[in-house]
Formats: sequence, structure tokens, C-alpha cells
Amino acid sequence: MRARATCPLDCPDACSLLLTLEEGHLLRVEGDPRHPITQGFACAKTYRYPERVRERLLYPMRRVGRKGEGRFERVSWEEALDAIAEKLKAVLDQEGGEAVLPYHYAGTMGLVENQHPLAFFRAIGASELLETICATAGSAAWEMTYGPRLSPDPEDIPENARYILLWGINSLATNSHLTPFLKEARKRGAKVVHVDPYENQTSRFADWHIRLRPGTDAALAYALAHVLFREGLLDWEYLGKAAVGLEEFQKEAEKWTPERASALTGVPEEAILRLAREMGEAKRVFLRVGYGMTRHPGGGNALRAVVLLPALLGAWRYPGCGAMLSTSGAFPLNKRFLGGRHLLEGDHPHEGYFRPNPKARAVNMNQLGTALTELEPPIRVLFVFNSNPLVVAPNTGKVRAGLEREDLFTVVLEQVMTETARFADYLLPATLFYEHPDLYTSYGHYYLSWNEPLSPPAGEARPNTWVFRELAKRLGLKEPTLYWTAEEVAESLLASDHPYLEGITLERLKEEGFVKLNLPRPFLPFAEGPVRFSPPPEVLPTEPLPDYPLILLTPPAHRFLNTTYGDVKALVEAEGGEPRLLIHPEDAEARGIRDGMLVHIRSPWGRITRKAHVTEAPIPGTVVLEGTWWEKWAPDGKGVNHLTSERLTDLGGGSTFHSTPVEVEPLRLA
Repeated sequence: MRARATCPLDCPDACSLLLTLEEGHLLRVEGDPRHPITQGFACAKTYRYPERVRERLLYPMRRVGRKGEGRFERVSWEEALDAIAEKLKAVLDQEGGEAVLPYHYAGTMGLVENQHPLAFFRAIGASELLETICATAGSAAWEMTYGPRLSPDPEDIPENARYILLWGINSLATNSHLTPFLKEARKRGAKVVHVDPYENQTSRFADWHIRLRPGTDAALAYALAHVLFREGLLDWEYLGKAAVGLEEFQKEAEKWTPERASALTGVPEEAILRLAREMGEAKRVFLRVGYGMTRHPGGGNALRAVVLLPALLGAWRYPGCGAMLSTSGAFPLNKRFLGGRHLLEGDHPHEGYFRPNPKARAVNMNQLGTALTELEPPIRVLFVFNSNPLVVAPNTGKVRAGLEREDLFTVVLEQVMTETARFADYLLPATLFYEHPDLYTSYGHYYLSWNEPLSPPAGEARPNTWVFRELAKRLGLKEPTLYWTAEEVAESLLASDHPYLEGITLERLKEEGFVKLNLPRPFLPFAEGPVRFSPPPEVLPTEPLPDYPLILLTPPAHRFLNTTYGDVKALVEAEGGEPRLLIHPEDAEARGIRDGMLVHIRSPWGRITRKAHVTEAPIPGTVVLEGTWWEKWAPDGKGVNHLTSERLTDLGGGSTFHSTPVEVEPLRLA
């Protein structure tokens, strides 16, 4: 059997895939040639998806060993659900809903299995998880500057963009289906420039790579604006109708001469002048920014400063030009009932075991370790789904200490045996994306898509929503949306009179698989503004510490997606078999480090061991660990987030993974 499905993983491409299955087993994954973005190819990761699920969890299991030991015994669904419901009832009776916490994120991007399980937790008044680990700093910055998260249509880039700036994003690894559009634009005369602290696949693809010190993006953006103002390279006609608060911004830009910015950023003064002049001459600029630059204490302000640059040039007047962070704001779905959002508003009373609490306790997901070890009153029941927090959350030491608590009851819904799954009291097998129906948006293009189940679930695996429906029954909850099918959730989401969704029904999506939104043509989302230059972005550079003079970056690896492919041996081997620290020759020589040597990396929050790779890829003063590897592949069995902190960003309460101060030392055996 060969059929179409949407890739469920956390990537802007939201690819349309062709799956080959035999008796329920996935044999092959290919890109769908019909899809205008996917264009018939899948990424290096997704081709290996069949290997990822060879060792699936197939049956509900109960822990019989110590927490973290990974010893379980098989139980029936009835046994597991009855025991979990009994524990929940006791905790809810004695301590209330805030003693329960769901931890979840983007293990699937399907709206039904990603978000609708939250209806259960909102119905019992559980603590709210603030989903901040990835995008909130960037989203807050964008909304403060432009409003809705819209971008140029990537399909318009080749014909119109003449200068392409990829800033803080390794797009060939994390947005690979943008690449054909970049190549076509280059054939038509566009220049491609990459701005990033270290050389990677995108740097080598670009015509010019500009390295800057991590966390200094705002200073570089201001220096470019300084030159544009000084040399009269702005589009004053556009700014006259679209800009708000430009004078304040100009005053700040005047302070950031190329000389001053060069001293802070490490970018040569002549490179700043050249980049500003080339952009100013081209005008038709397409700027693709990633979330990488936001993962600093000043990351929100940095992104604001950078995405204002195309507005100075009037680039928004041209299709395919302007700035791109996310297209997610173009999907005007009716999310009122998704995940029980109406329950949080407090205007929908319902019968049942517990009423929702509109003032539910909020827990920032970047601070899970503290929440599990210090929060009062404490979390007593933790549900984990669509995530692997023991590896992905900051400050692993604290997270582990929390998961080891004997008085914490942990339920994990998972597809494979992850590090977090080993700490479960009950481990429940979850379905794969081709085993359940779901609706998908995108944050890198403008196609909405639907997945039909192509195979019965393997073993006794069940969708997330099924598990929480069964628990809701056992708690006697009467809220109707808890029991909606995936189709009912989708129909509710599509119940919008927005012109972008006109004519897009569930029936049509089922028939066609994917449908492009009804965007106006030409699509010029900010041709009239408003563009908010005020308040002017602040320059909040990332600083090392006296005892930790290097800054560690932890960007994605080419063949992993967070930890989703961390168990695929072929991909692990293709990434070098183990995580390696990239360190510049200057920094290595100063510390007596040679290529291939084992080194200790220590931060104020922990210490790990890695093999050093001496390379000129990173800018001096910066070290890089690519990828969120499973812990078993590391020399010391410890993940990178043993080093990172729970510190939050300036805007949006996001993560600061790329600002970790560290020191690196050769491993010396006593």
C-alpha cells in the first residue's frame, strides 16, 4: 500500500509524504511530488523514519524497578487506566487540580493529538504548562513589531527577491524545503548571505558567510540601519505610510557606528558597510530569521532589531520580499474549543468531577526542574506526552532529581523507550502519525493538510486523545468537548468565516490531502504597515563569566529533530557516532586541547565530557555542540542540558539555550 500523509514533526516544512506500508509496517518514506513545497523530496531524517519505530512500545506497562531503571511489566489498558484514575481522584480530592501537571510539546504538530488532550487537564483545573521552550520569544518580538505572524509566500521568492539574508538559521538543516526557492532565486541573480556565529551547511551554501559573536545580533542590525540612514538608502515613501516611531529608532541607530558594532559583534567594519550597501542597493530583500538568535537573555529585542531591516528598505512592497519568522498567523482556525480553551475563560460551566480553574497555576516549561523540586504546593502527578523532558529541558540535573521523587506519580505516553519513559510509573504506548487522523497547519508555508489513518495501531498503541477520553470517563467528567472525535475537532477548527479559509472543508481536505489558503494575490502582508519601530529594541549582549569565558551554542544537528531520531543508529553514525564539541584553534591552543581529545565542559549548572573537534567553524570565544543527542551516545552518558540554565528571555519567557557560559578543559586522568 502506498498513500499520502503529512509529516508530524516540529519543522516549518510540514511535508507531504508518500508512505509505503505492508501489513501495517512502514517500509518506505518519500516526498510527495504533487506538493508545491515538498517537491518530491524528504529530509535526511525522515527517510529513516521506518528505522525509528522498529523498537516501538506496544503495550501498557507498570514500573517494577527503581525510577529510571527502565524495568516494567505488561498490564492491560483497563488495569493501567483504572490505577491512573484512582491516583488522580485521590490527589484531586486531597490537593486539588494544581497538583497535576501536563508536560508536552511538539512531538506531533497535528492539532488534535498535540493540543486537544489539554481539554482534560483544563477540565480538572490542573496547572497550566506555558509552552515557551522554542518560539515564544520570537513570537512576542514579531507581534510587538508587526502584529500577526505572517511572512512572504515562499513560492514568490524566486521571481522577486534579489538579496537573500539567512540570519540565525541553518535553513538547509531546519527548513530544507526553502532551499529550492533560494536556488532558483540565485539563478535569477539573487545573492545569498548567511549571518551566524559558526559555519554550517547553510554557510557553505551561501555566497557569503558573516560570523558574529552570539547574542550581539541587535548591535549588528543597528549598525546596518546606521549606514542605511547615513547614506540615504531607505525607502522613505514606504516608511512615510507604514512606520510608527521611526524617529526614536533612528536616534538609537545613530549611536551604533560600524566601528562600535564591530568591536562588540566581531564582524569587521568593512563587512558591515558592504552588507548595508548591498542590501540598500537591492531593496528587494528576503530575510529569513530563525529562533536561534532569540535563545539569549536579550533574544526578543535582537529579533525585533533584525526584522525591522527589510522595512527600512521598503521590501514589503514586493511579493516574496520582507522578513520571515513564521507563517502560523495565516491559519485563522477557530480554536475556541481546541484543548478546552473555552474552559479557561470561565464562561462555560459544566457538570463533572471538578470545575475548571480560570486562575490555574502556570508553570514555565523551561523551569520544569524547579517546578518538580521546589514548587509549593508540590506537583504530585506528572503526565508527559509529545516530549522527552529529561533530555530537552534545561538543567537536566534538577529535572532528574524531580523525576526521581518517590512521591511523584509519573505517566508517560510514548512511542519508543526514551530517557524520560524510563522514569514512568505507567508507560502507555502512543500511535504514530499514520495510525490516527489529524489536522496540520505549517509555520513555513501556507498549506493546510489532513491525515487519514493508513494503518491500524501496532500492538495496543492508542492516540493521546483516546487515553484522556478514557480517563475523563473514569473521573465522571461531562464536558462534551472531551469526547469529540478528531473529525469533530477538525470541523470545529474549520468553522471560520475568514476569507483565507473560504471553501476549505474537512471533506475537501480528506479528498485532496492538502489545500493552500486563499491568500490575496499578490500577497503583501505588510505593504501598508504598520511597522512599529518604537520602543526601539535594546542591545542586550550575551556575556561570558570570569570563570566561564566561552559561550556554548547548542543548535540542531542536521540528522536529528530535537530527540526524535536519537535512537536511529544510521543517523547517529552519520552524525559522527557521538556528540563532539566544536572549538576554534585559538581557544583550543590556549587550553592545551588537541583534535580528538576528551574534554570536560563545565558551566555554573553542571559538567559533561565530550570529544573535541578543533575547527575554524565557530567564531573565537564560542564553542558548539550540535544536536540534542540521546544520553546513551555521549562518552559520559550525560546530555547537553546538564549545562544549561532555566534563565528566561527578555520577551515571551523563552529558553536561553544559546547563552550558556562554559569553560573547557582537557580530561586528565589522575
